[in-house]
Amino acid sequence: MTLIRTQINRRSFMKLSAAAGGGMMLGFSWLASCSSPKEQYAQIPEEWFDINAYIKIGENGTVTIYSPNPEIGQNVKTSMPVIVAEELDIDWKNVIVEQADLNTIKYNRQLAGGSQSIRHGWQSLRMAGATGRRMMMEAAAKQWEVPVSELTTSLGEVIHAASDRKIGYGALASLAATLEIPAEVETKDNADFKLIGGNIKNVDAKKIVTGKPLFGLDYEQEGMLTAMIVHPPAFGMKIKSYDDSEAKAMPGIKDVIVINTEPKEKQWSDTNAFTELIAVVGESTWQVMKAKKALKVEWEQDTPAENTEDHLRLLSEALDKPGEEIRKDGDPDKASIKAAKVVESVFSAPFLAHNTMEPMNFFANVTADKAELVGPVQTPEYLRLSAMDLLGMTEDQVSIQMTRMGGGFGRRLYGNFGLEAAAISQKMQAPIKLVYTREDDMTQGTYRPAYRVAYKASLDDNGNLLSWQAKGAGIPSDPLFPHRFPAGTVDNFKIERVGIPTNISTGAWRAPRSNFIAGAEQSFMDEVAEAAGKDPIEFRLNLFDRAIKDPVGETNDYDPERYAGVLKLVREKSNWGTEMPGVFRGVSAYYCHNSYVAQVVDLEKVGNALKIKKVWCAVDCGIVVNVEGALNQIQGGIIDGIGHAMYSTLTFKDGKPQQENFNGYKLIRNSEAPLEIETFFVENGIDPTGLGEPSLPPISAALANALYKATGQRYYHQPFSSAEQVQVEMVG
Repeated sequence: MTLIRTQINRRSFMKLSAAAGGGMMLGFSWLASCSSPKEQYAQIPEEWFDINAYIKIGENGTVTIYSPNPEIGQNVKTSMPVIVAEELDIDWKNVIVEQADLNTIKYNRQLAGGSQSIRHGWQSLRMAGATGRRMMMEAAAKQWEVPVSELTTSLGEVIHAASDRKIGYGALASLAATLEIPAEVETKDNADFKLIGGNIKNVDAKKIVTGKPLFGLDYEQEGMLTAMIVHPPAFGMKIKSYDDSEAKAMPGIKDVIVINTEPKEKQWSDTNAFTELIAVVGESTWQVMKAKKALKVEWEQDTPAENTEDHLRLLSEALDKPGEEIRKDGDPDKASIKAAKVVESVFSAPFLAHNTMEPMNFFANVTADKAELVGPVQTPEYLRLSAMDLLGMTEDQVSIQMTRMGGGFGRRLYGNFGLEAAAISQKMQAPIKLVYTREDDMTQGTYRPAYRVAYKASLDDNGNLLSWQAKGAGIPSDPLFPHRFPAGTVDNFKIERVGIPTNISTGAWRAPRSNFIAGAEQSFMDEVAEAAGKDPIEFRLNLFDRAIKDPVGETNDYDPERYAGVLKLVREKSNWGTEMPGVFRGVSAYYCHNSYVAQVVDLEKVGNALKIKKVWCAVDCGIVVNVEGALNQIQGGIIDGIGHAMYSTLTFKDGKPQQENFNGYKLIRNSEAPLEIETFFVENGIDPTGLGEPSLPPISAALANALYKATGQRYYHQPFSSAEQVQVEMVG
């Protein structure tokens, strides 16, 4: 067991109080999120009340956990309560978890992003559960007049083996609430876990598939009106004038208004190219959609219109100019001159849209003295700050209730749609539900930036790496991480970056920057290994060996032993090196979000096409809390990464996005997904790290390296199916 303190400095981490009508409420400050109610569970007495993010134990033994963080499909609403239930030592069927509203006094990190929910919540949730268990034991010891040391717990009961007695937590809750919380509690040894590491179904699964109201689009309120926005058709344009007479005369339309959603003091999440918008408000979605089409709007150019051709030229020119040097070890230019071989390649990727299944939406009811905001957002705290600024209200006047999200992928970090709903409601003096069409979402911006990177590596006569250089450019910023692999593995190393200004709004997209640079780096690594005449896995392992024994530099931000570990594991499980006639294999490995992932892709030819027979995946993310949820995240990231590497692109002509819906922006189809994905976890007992994003970045390189084996063509530019490269058709 591990002894942990329940007090941190002068602030109490745990708070205990009696619930009205009996029972115990255990409040705690945490950094993560959990799950939602189940109808089959026993009901909690209505007189119980919420005071913080906490554990609540009822007289009937049922435990409720309130979750402060948003659920975007990463499955923390299942995994988080598992952690608490494990340490509390209760039966999983007796756990209920409910979504908490935004409250920055009670909670510390009400944000979903960076694959950090489990990582940040791990210790605090364990502490909460362990403290609850200890309080149950203290109460039983007092009631039975026996030492606590003689007691054990199991499935929500305290047991005194010496007298053959047991008592449920529910019967002890009221007494436990009167006791002092100990300064220290013990958490379980990993070997004693009963729930953690198991397979537990998504607690919202039944509600999702049966259409229960969970998502923002499901939210309804009496008297609510529907609104849609009209933004400029191209980046760099703004409203000049408009004629709304025809639209306002249509059935069900209440008004057509202009709103401005630019706060006086921007938060980092206020990333939006279009802040002055026309809003159409009516009684139903269909009525509003028709009225939008009847609007006559004249637009004018405000800033220069941009074109994809210009973007490609600027990115190319940027790599021909000196960049900002952000890391340099040794003298890579001198090493290249003396090298036996020099390998150089350039990789690129386009802008990408997020395309969440659930389009952007938000509910707002703004009155003279308060604003009620409800909807799917990854950053509720920052949305409230911006709403306070925009509406001229104080923190206690603005409430935000979070709904489940039909996908986030970083798009819902930027809550402009919540601000728009608030501005419309304030102007209309009515409750408003703002709904985006797919076209609104895809042409509004907040895209994954466009990138280009040039690599240069040199080798000696024995195929050993002498130098590695990378210069990355991006619109608007570069994709490079100067202290990640292969930093620390080679004496001569240099990283340069260049940023290119744009009026196109961009933002985080699943595994920001890593989603491109992993594919570029690991594809180039294979190319260098081939020039060295070495097996690609062995070539990488030799570099990690250097980083383990004699690392270069002191700021390398990865653990080379864990990195090498996933490569060795995927090599073993995939039988790498074994002849497999008709199978073309590619490998890749990457570190991001504190986790390590290595993958092998197996391709087979089907006529003139290729199919992905199998993806082998090795993951080191520390302790896996819920295996089923973890597998879902890994598989989803792999399929998502393959689809975007193969097909997706967003281009511009005179500032106008050329892809507005899925007829022009291709996503991967079911028939193109891998026939099988097999995942293996490294069991090292380390505290959990990120998992929602790490499986996506390396897959594009594993696929590109397999495609090279199958076609003899290197794939440097995404999407791989673009006309400028050898065509490849994927089938299932």
